Amino acid sequence: MDKHGRPLLALLPLLLCLSLLRASPAASVTAGNPDGTELWGFVEVRPKAHLFWWYYKSPQRVSTPSRPWPTVLWLQGGPGASGVGIGNFMEVGPLDVNLKPRNSTWLQKADLIFVDNPVGVGYSYVEDDSLLVTTDWQAATDATTLLKALAKELPTLQQGSPLFLVAESYGGKYAATLGVSVARAVRAGDLKIKLAGVALGDSWVSPEDFTLAYAPLLLEVSRLDDNAGDAAKKKAATVKEQIAAGRLADSQGSWSELLDFIDSKSASVDMYNFLLDAGMDPVAADLPATSSTPTTSSSAQVMKYSTYLGGSQEEAGSNTTNTLGGIMNGVVKEKLKIIPKDHEWHELSDPVYNALVNDFMKPRIDEVDELLSYGVDVTVYNGQVRCLLLCIAFTLFHCIDLHCFYSLPARKKPRQLLRILTRNTFGMP
Repeated sequence: MDKHGRPLLALLPLLLCLSLLRASPAASVTAGNPDGTELWGFVEVRPKAHLFWWYYKSPQRVSTPSRPWPTVLWLQGGPGASGVGIGNFMEVGPLDVNLKPRNSTWLQKADLIFVDNPVGVGYSYVEDDSLLVTTDWQAATDATTLLKALAKELPTLQQGSPLFLVAESYGGKYAATLGVSVARAVRAGDLKIKLAGVALGDSWVSPEDFTLAYAPLLLEVSRLDDNAGDAAKKKAATVKEQIAAGRLADSQGSWSELLDFIDSKSASVDMYNFLLDAGMDPVAADLPATSSTPTTSSSAQVMKYSTYLGGSQEEAGSNTTNTLGGIMNGVVKEKLKIIPKDHEWHELSDPVYNALVNDFMKPRIDEVDELLSYGVDVTVYNGQVRCLLLCIAFTLFHCIDLHCFYSLPARKKPRQLLRILTRNTFGMP
């Protein structure tokens, strides 16, 4: 070899290392505020599959050895809804959709991590649609890879901040599988993190129980007559049979048909608040006027979920400045700087929703059982007027389906009222 070839040969190990680094499933890009109060980035959880996360450090953070300051990882539902957008700016983050401080932000009580989960949601993306997840467990594996990266990236997690997985709607299925995945990784010594608890809010962990509970509830509150109620029960029984037979995609279709039937026979009851008709939600009514340019959706349920979140899909998805879509594709994207220029944020991802068609109706009761067997605290809570994922079904799920030996004794313990601002009764846990 001549002398000109030797330097190139000497560089080969370095080039090989760089190539391996680029292909690493945990390759990451991180940015943030100079003072470390906010950090965000991408983790390449699989080659060409990128999860986006956003961390907020609480200004009220006070941590002692006896009471370490907690961290909450928020998991949005859908499936296909953006936690970085919806959970952050419309629900529990420090700023609202008008970029004004939110007085009720959870940042007062914990550090917050929002993630656009799974890949393909919000700012998260795949370089090929074949890389979209098709099961909750695939999503859990990706999110566990993300947490392994964050355990090294975030000093607070390194220092033992207890991590709580908090989920809403379909996110409860993510939380159940991710919780088990994290617990197994911790027990195996593969992940240095303290999993303190999992909170399942109106979570789709037992689709069969929810489906069977629709007709009895709507009959009880006179939103269905006897004939429609009987027909709805038969349709729900079909869903149950299809789930039992493993025909999960068919069961999802039958479930969707049941919702359409209920809509037609109940004068369009709002499945997210059975005291209202669809379109009467006072939260949605308070939203500012927006562009009327429609955003098409291949799934009626995605559209209905969007309406529940606070307005029509075209409102949230439009890019006018006073909408969620407007800020996420505008000032927020400009602030973050690392979002690919040609990537457009959407509130909901149809491709992600459709990719999970064979897992959508699969229950995650066994995963909740496994979490309890590890001693992980699991909190199950739900609003009392939400029909789509309702309290009655949660009671059945909690008392009958869970096999943990202490579930029934726990229900016999005295209860205390949960109040807002010490005045109005909010509920009884």
